[in-house]
Amino acid sequence: MNSRFDDPRVTINRVYTKAGDFGETRLVGGQKVSKGSLRLESYGTVDELNAFIGMACQTARDLVNDHPKLQAIVTCLVQIQHELFNLGGTLATQPQDIQPRQPQVTQEEILRLEKEIDDANEVLPVLPSFVLPGSNRLNVELHLCRTVCRRAERDCVRLSQEEAIPPETVQYLNRLGDALFVWSRWVTHSLGQRETLWDPNWKDTD
Repeated sequence: MNSRFDDPRVTINRVYTKAGDFGETRLVGGQKVSKGSLRLESYGTVDELNAFIGMACQTARDLVNDHPKLQAIVTCLVQIQHELFNLGGTLATQPQDIQPRQPQVTQEEILRLEKEIDDANEVLPVLPSFVLPGSNRLNVELHLCRTVCRRAERDCVRLSQEEAIPPETVQYLNRLGDALFVWSRWVTHSLGQRETLWDPNWKDTD
């Protein structure tokens, strides 16, 4: 089967170059930009999200031996990590420099996320209130991923109001935020634990 995207053309043999010591860096096309620019903020937040996804993925791996069903979430999260790298590369590239086989997120990835959301949601009870993070560590980490994802989405929306970016960028992050919410509920359900629902009148009665 032919790959959709080109393989990486990266050689990393030096960690520091001192080229960014004055607060500027270069995009994929060679343009020099401020490290404080909204474009840099956008793909920096996507990078942060990738790190949080990796943390949640490792927590899930640690649970798989006792809870084999969680292998499904490990598989999903590893896929997401690769796609977030593709997304970050797109954000680091001006539209005129994007090549046809450059890695990027497409409608294919968005539709897959929608299917994964629907599949996971089928086994979950209807929520009578908002759910609070905290039933287990993996649940909390997926909620952290969700909040960082929503920040990345907001950054990209602001960027799209100033510069051209592929519409799939915001669509993918929007759908991923939904998926992370559903997956946080799904892992709690799979672990046989109860969700903590928001109660505006809650008081500690212990």
